[in-house]
Amino acid sequence: MGEIRTRDFDVAVIGGGPAGMGAALAAHEAGSSTVIIERNEHLGGILRQCIHPGFGLTHFKEELTGPEYAQRFIDKVSEAGIETMLGSMVLAIDGGKRGECGIGDVDGATARHEAPDTGGHSVTVMTESGMVEITCRSVVLAMGCRERTRSEIKIPGSRPAGVFTAGLAQRYINIENLRPGHRVVILGSGDIGLIMARRCALEGIEVEGVYELMPYANGLHRNVKNCLEDFGIPLHLSTTVTRVMGRDRVEAVEVSRVGADLSPIPGTERIVPCDALLLSVGLIPENEIAQAAGVELDPRTRGARVDQDLQTGVPGIFSCGNVLHVHDLADNVTAEAERAGTSAAAWARSRMGTPEAVEVLANESGPKAAEPADGAGCALNIPVSAEGLAGYVVPSRITRAISTKLFFRVKRPVEQARLVISSGGEVIFAGKPRGFKPSIMESAPLTAKILERTGGELTLSIEPIEEL
Repeated sequence: MGEIRTRDFDVAVIGGGPAGMGAALAAHEAGSSTVIIERNEHLGGILRQCIHPGFGLTHFKEELTGPEYAQRFIDKVSEAGIETMLGSMVLAIDGGKRGECGIGDVDGATARHEAPDTGGHSVTVMTESGMVEITCRSVVLAMGCRERTRSEIKIPGSRPAGVFTAGLAQRYINIENLRPGHRVVILGSGDIGLIMARRCALEGIEVEGVYELMPYANGLHRNVKNCLEDFGIPLHLSTTVTRVMGRDRVEAVEVSRVGADLSPIPGTERIVPCDALLLSVGLIPENEIAQAAGVELDPRTRGARVDQDLQTGVPGIFSCGNVLHVHDLADNVTAEAERAGTSAAAWARSRMGTPEAVEVLANESGPKAAEPADGAGCALNIPVSAEGLAGYVVPSRITRAISTKLFFRVKRPVEQARLVISSGGEVIFAGKPRGFKPSIMESAPLTAKILERTGGELTLSIEPIEEL
């Protein structure tokens, strides 16, 4: 058996998409030696196949396509001299043998359980030339997410060719120059499904319609307008695919209306002829390696539970981007990744005998330090939870008294509701009435003054306002 090579870095970033590159650049700018580990042969992640515009409006103040947005970061990584390991698969962090850690429920109370702090981590990587052991002071998880498949939503029927996830169909058209079908049905109105409806139409593929289980579209309004309405593609709400038909190739699908409980309504079935079914039915953060390393996941996001610095319950392991929670815009991924990279670099420096406070962003635009409150740096453990129409909240705990932001999404659209942050039954912040949509990732400022009024826990809720 060959000898396993060993490399040493301050920060190891797992994933070379927009999150990984953003985190690596921030860590490098903070003075840390950094490596990006990417399983594909190229940096850029999913953006390489997202040839539509709409990227960079926040970060670069101009509209770019996905490949253009990714290339700007690829160029920055190259110019900075950050080492990259392409075609390399991470097999384990710390051997994948750490015990359970993170945030758990103990006697009805939420508490933090940290794995033993060894002062560093090891990342086992399989490369084309053999195994490599990376030793580092901190790790940034930036693995992104994967699409839910037919088996995960359990569509009955036969198993012919022609059933694709929307992302796979996007790759076939935009990178492989392959046609997924001639007449397609799209299930799910997430952004990728809407964008692929337009892409198929532009390629001369007939799009019979987009079918959505919920009574509202799940994608951004601009994509509903630009991708469906502008191309005359119908959107069928409260409707789902209940059967796939065909022997060797998809020949048709059965669609049915659904009731308030989201179950198919008998007697509403109809057959839709098609030769391809594209699925845009949700994304799942790729956290198997993180779980094996002892990182506890939030059951609502299926991403890691993190604090305001994006550190997980395992000291020195940070998480950002779609592996933490699914974002709506790549620009938001970049902003969050820069925070994670800055925090990971500060942690790495503190492990080398130069302790210093972890910097936190004052806003989403870049790795700038926020003004700490009096007493910042004192140990806190304030659990943060979501209630009401709030589907989740990130971070899930506050460990330092500094100004930060809470990120969340609502469970369903609401025209008039109020953001309420409370602690111990006392309302400490209430926003103005406005509308909320599940397709938009929202944020709420959490100031030092709010933290001073907490009673040991924080709850973020979206409370509908009853119409008179």
